Amino acid sequence: MVSETVVDLSRWQFAATALYHFLFVPLTLGLSVLLAVMETVYVVTGREIYKRITKFWLRLFMINFALGVATGITMELQFGMNWSYYSSFVGDTFGTLLAVEGLMAFFMESTFVGLMVFGWDRLSKGKHLVITYLVALGSNLSALWILVANSFMQHPLGAEFNPVTMRMELSSFHALFFNPDAQAKFVHTVLAGYVTAAIFVCGISAFYLLRRRHEDVAQRSFRIAALFGVLGTAGVITLGDALGFIGGHAQPSKLAAMEALWEPEKAPMAFNVVALPSQEEERNLFEVQLPGFLSILVTHSLDGTVPSISEIKEEAKMRIRNGIPAVQAMERLGKDPTDQEALDTFEAHKADVGYGFLVQRYAPGGDLTQITETDIELAAKDSIPEVWIIFWTFRIMVALGLLMLGYFVVAIVLTLSNKLKQSRRFLRFSVWMIPVPFIACEMGWIVAEMGRQPWTVYEILPTWLSVSTHSVTYMVVSLTGFVLLYTTFAIVEMYLMIRSIKKGPEEPDEIELKQRGQLPQTQPATA
Repeated sequence: MVSETVVDLSRWQFAATALYHFLFVPLTLGLSVLLAVMETVYVVTGREIYKRITKFWLRLFMINFALGVATGITMELQFGMNWSYYSSFVGDTFGTLLAVEGLMAFFMESTFVGLMVFGWDRLSKGKHLVITYLVALGSNLSALWILVANSFMQHPLGAEFNPVTMRMELSSFHALFFNPDAQAKFVHTVLAGYVTAAIFVCGISAFYLLRRRHEDVAQRSFRIAALFGVLGTAGVITLGDALGFIGGHAQPSKLAAMEALWEPEKAPMAFNVVALPSQEEERNLFEVQLPGFLSILVTHSLDGTVPSISEIKEEAKMRIRNGIPAVQAMERLGKDPTDQEALDTFEAHKADVGYGFLVQRYAPGGDLTQITETDIELAAKDSIPEVWIIFWTFRIMVALGLLMLGYFVVAIVLTLSNKLKQSRRFLRFSVWMIPVPFIACEMGWIVAEMGRQPWTVYEILPTWLSVSTHSVTYMVVSLTGFVLLYTTFAIVEMYLMIRSIKKGPEEPDEIELKQRGQLPQTQPATA
């Protein structure tokens, strides 16, 4: 049996690598599309300034892209290193999606990015524009396959559990791909990337306007990004509502934690704006509510209700009792795959086999015949994620989303009325807004991933059963190494970004001198 310390350290290590990696992903998704938009304006209008704009933001895109690739590859290694049982358990489904992502999306993205960087003087305007769109398509398709894989963990569709092989075997690629959670999550995440890129461009453009540098580039970049951002933010909020509606039905425990809903309530249910949830006492120590709003937000009606934490725990106890015979039948099938009685028993209880795994961590020596009611109570309590974390990260994410929407509305008004340069307070605020979408994205992933606990595959494979059998020393050393490595990556990106931003876009006279061979050529990819 794997120790709880190893399980916790494995979770911390994957969380650290995933959160570091996701610092780079949204900007890559959004900037790739923004580059395509900017270059389209250049091709349509023929104005050289838009070429300068595109090439400048391309330089920053490449810095972020390179470090995103580096952190992503390292993260995928963790499935085999620290989550070997999980990898074996879902290899037929999860592995298929990662393979498709690597062969199709990432191959497309990484192949055409070189042509995008070095093809300005070698390709016609139209051909180069097509290449830029292909890079954007590859980036977003890469996100699609990863999010489909993640949605399988959140809401496992398209696969059947084989009790003999102990694996989830692919049964329907159509159901896997068109998982409602996957489709809503893909659009929501991609749009969040667009918002991230828009605020990034607006913030840096505002920096130039404050310094009265590169004002022609900055004003046009700001306007394009602001229009891009307000549409993206509206989409993020809309799809967030859809994702919450879908997730609430697929994962009621996550929804109950998001709302700190401990006990059943009659419709219309009140919404906790602010609360201090206590996991130990299973109640809110303090709360400020809006009457009826929870029913409206989650069920889109006044008479709708959602399960409370106490109800979910009681259901978990029942499912644990029903899941124990399924696990015991699997143990018999492991010794004799032809045991028809064991197979029949498993089929009768297979819907709750995950809950049998969940309580097995409390069984002495893994022997489920020695399970007590106390053990069942503990396992049922485990089925509820950490409420205060989910509650507050969700609200921080929502608050920042509304802040960004308000920001873009003001930004559009100022830029379209040609009052942006005079609004120096707003320009300074724009610079301070740069970290906001990154924080919001990280909060969203904390809600998604911690809200799924205690499962790696929801209601099928518990987290404690998914990890590799490493020593505590190995986990401490590897966790420290990964954190130091990723921190170094983040510092390197900040250094290169700041250096490139200080240099700014190339001025027309500089471009002309380069074309005449009077200045050394610099390559954006190594800037």
